[in-house]
Amino acid sequence: MPITASSIGIMKHEIISRVMREFGRRGGKVGGPKGGRARMAALTPEERSALARKAARARWRRKPTTRKRKTA
Repeated sequence: MPITASSIGIMKHEIISRVMREFGRRGGKVGGPKGGRARMAALTPEERSALARKAARARWRRKPTTRKRKTA
């Protein structure tokens, strides 16, 4: 049986938001910390070098911003 709003009752938006944020936070901790590390471990040294070269080119190609940063 699919879960619908009528089967669980209508919940307040703020409660749903709080619950969904918590699920997202926990989900991010599960796969996030090892994602990049695992990807790099699977690459050959030549592939890692090519990715690093591409990233460096992208950083140097970016134009510096001239607008002021917002301060808190």
